[in-house]
Amino acid sequence: MRMNDFSRRTLLRAGGIAAAAGMLPGVAFADQPGGTSRTQTVTGTLKPDVPDWYYLPVDVPRGVRQIDVAYSYDKPPVPAGTRGNACDIGMFGPEGHELGNARGFRGWSGGFRDRFSISASEATPGYLAGPIEPGRWHVVLGPYTVAPQGLNYRVDITLAFGPEGAPFVPSPTPETAPARERGRAWYRGDSHLHTVHSDGRRTPEQLVADARAAGLDFIVSTDHNTSSSQLIWGHHATDDLLILNGEEVTTRSGHWPAIGLPAGTWVDWRYRAGDPRDFRRFTDQVHRAGGLVTAAHPFATCFGCTYEFAHELADLVEVWNGPWTQDDEASVVHWDGLLRGGRFVPAIGDSDAHHPDQRVGLPHTVVLADRLRRRELLAGLKAGRSWLAESASVQLDFTVSGGGASAGIGERLAAGTGTPVTVKAVVAGVPGTTVTFLDQLGPERTEPIGDSGAATVTWTTYPRYSRWVRVEVRRPSGGPNTTVPNAMVALSNPIFLGPAH
Repeated sequence: MRMNDFSRRTLLRAGGIAAAAGMLPGVAFADQPGGTSRTQTVTGTLKPDVPDWYYLPVDVPRGVRQIDVAYSYDKPPVPAGTRGNACDIGMFGPEGHELGNARGFRGWSGGFRDRFSISASEATPGYLAGPIEPGRWHVVLGPYTVAPQGLNYRVDITLAFGPEGAPFVPSPTPETAPARERGRAWYRGDSHLHTVHSDGRRTPEQLVADARAAGLDFIVSTDHNTSSSQLIWGHHATDDLLILNGEEVTTRSGHWPAIGLPAGTWVDWRYRAGDPRDFRRFTDQVHRAGGLVTAAHPFATCFGCTYEFAHELADLVEVWNGPWTQDDEASVVHWDGLLRGGRFVPAIGDSDAHHPDQRVGLPHTVVLADRLRRRELLAGLKAGRSWLAESASVQLDFTVSGGGASAGIGERLAAGTGTPVTVKAVVAGVPGTTVTFLDQLGPERTEPIGDSGAATVTWTTYPRYSRWVRVEVRRPSGGPNTTVPNAMVALSNPIFLGPAH
């Protein structure tokens, strides 16, 4: 079956969700006896002035045991500086495809795969296994960028008929990792990671192995726009690594990982920063579920990656993403500017590792928590009781003291304005670096660290001069993990000085 080019008139006539998206002409399948299968094909062209999402209706009869979808599109040459064709794909079931309809969501693979399958027993990674209920399903196409010539697409939908297989049984991750439990302690974790359930190249088993090798206590799995991996982590869990659930909500206006979600939680992504009520709706969903919202790689240079949403709705800001680059420097400068303006959004650092050649734990966040559990770890992150590290070999203890009291990272020393305050950083595992204390006026004291990589650095200030202090450890030469000089090795969240206002 061949469908004609989609027209703007069709969009306006469709109504409902098509007013904000596009509705393509659909296909309907008749009942089939026995164990046969049938395929129908849809083709068409999307022009450059298209909405973000198109929905292709598929009327599914009774007796279907599996849906298979394959798609392709052309990639014509374009002039330098012009974006070519890129189109994502996913699926919604007969429960509906309205914004936020988690019951209808059946999977997403973005542009990572050209085909997927769904049945009661299993599904392609990124998709949710479950019964193939009769009714109107929708293939969702997301034309990410469209060449001036347009985007010619083809979608093949195959229904296989016959009895369903055994139902899929979820295996969520355990809530504890007893071999790493140390009570109230500093725990190392990487909260932005990908597997084959989105566009990662690691299997869940490989990700666990690499996280353990990196010396981490916990990880957060944040596959793009899908909850599928949340349902299988129990098969790969170990007693020395706590695995938390998440989703990197990947919108056209930037990415925001939702971390610490209950297993099976899906967060919609089909809106832009110009729709602030939608962003608040889904950040509220994450908070009701007990999770946190991270503003990811705010100045990343990839298309659609720059964070354009409101920082005041985020719980964390990812100022360091993977090996140190200039966009990380821009993120730290922006975060420091928020601090100077009186807005504290705790900093976090993650590897965002997708491929085996991208190192898990470079960087990661070290958080003070009452125990190695989801709720306690998230509480420590949200309070800013954390610092960022290049690797597990990097050690940092950062405190302030004065007037008979002391405070640590993310805390406040409630000393009078004229009270002398001693700022102290104890570092190890950082040869060839410098330690710098900063406050709202900028860098205040810098000391080089010798070949031993260990030192205690102190500085005295007063609350009348410093509203807060923080510490950075940098490697002037850049080092093995980056080509950028003065690369970050460790960074702390601030300690606040003086009475709270």
